[in-house]
Amino acid sequence: MLDTRTVLACAIAAGVSVAALAILVRWSASLGLVDRPNVRKHHVGEIPLVGGLSVFIGMLAGALWLGGFGHFVHVLLATAATLALLGALDDRYDLSVRARLLVQTIAILAVIATTGVYIHSLGSLFGHELMLGWLGIPFTVVAVIGLLNAFNMMDGIDGLAGSLSLVSIGAILLYGNAAQVHGPAALMLLMGAALLPYLAANLGLVGRKVFLGDAGSMVLGYLFAWTLIDFSQGNPRHLSPVDVLWCVALPVLDTLAVMYRRLRQGKSPFKPDRGHIHHIIMGAGLGPRSTLICLIAFAAALAFFGSVVRLFGTAANLAAFGVLVAVYTVMATRLWVRQVAKQEGIASLQAANDSDITTRVRSNASLGTLLGNSQNALND
Repeated sequence: MLDTRTVLACAIAAGVSVAALAILVRWSASLGLVDRPNVRKHHVGEIPLVGGLSVFIGMLAGALWLGGFGHFVHVLLATAATLALLGALDDRYDLSVRARLLVQTIAILAVIATTGVYIHSLGSLFGHELMLGWLGIPFTVVAVIGLLNAFNMMDGIDGLAGSLSLVSIGAILLYGNAAQVHGPAALMLLMGAALLPYLAANLGLVGRKVFLGDAGSMVLGYLFAWTLIDFSQGNPRHLSPVDVLWCVALPVLDTLAVMYRRLRQGKSPFKPDRGHIHHIIMGAGLGPRSTLICLIAFAAALAFFGSVVRLFGTAANLAAFGVLVAVYTVMATRLWVRQVAKQEGIASLQAANDSDITTRVRSNASLGTLLGNSQNALND
């Protein structure tokens, strides 16, 4: 059960998030934080990119009121604020991948240097602890950057990134058996409360429509990554390192599949396209809202499946996730290739039809000219 103070902190987080959203929407155009339609973005009109900032501001307000956090959470919030600013600048100026990776790496190394928290163990397998030693630091950098970009990539249809975040929060609290919510666990609850106003606006339930923006998706992934690291590396250990994967299974699976496909095609793994799972499902004929419901159900099912598999030990847990990655990657890649081939075939057929029509028009025009010249000759 949550104590009264935590419940009030969540209420404050949600209330401040609402106020921040209302203010930021009004100033979004002046700040240049609006999303415009293009080749990849098919929404209508200019949409404010301030949802993520409102979520972070609400969560921060709730955390300041609740208090009682340790050094790790304070450093985490400070570096998250830096990434929120980075995301806002990226939304405004479209920063290069290199610039974003540099700032993200500095933030991660700052947390490691000031708190000593990082991935030093991959868990116990067959009675042996898999220690990483000094490799744990670069491994942590890659893991955190990977997860924050995974949530960024999943922010492709209305409500998806926010809803998946709520699923992950529930999974973390379930797996961690958080009878007493404190530290990063309390931060997760505050994040969930601050997400609710954004989701209501993003789904068009209230007020003006808003998007999460890179400032939001980046911070969400960053906070999830460090919470999971703290839970799986601390003493006592609330989660095994394999459990971590099940808590954020869908974003991880989709990111691995997309990066595999891009590398196989000789493209940059960071180059955006419309080959994510939500694009594939909509390409199969489902609408955005139906796709959202399917993916939320799928993410929840993965978390539940992981909670069952973990009962059979670390080896079975890891093997199950490995098989899932392989199956998901193969199926998603095949579906994407088929859809692209189908689209190219339709485009080729359309081009052929257009060419045939053009040829006929030209032929008719030539015939008309010839008949006209003949008639003129007879008249002469």
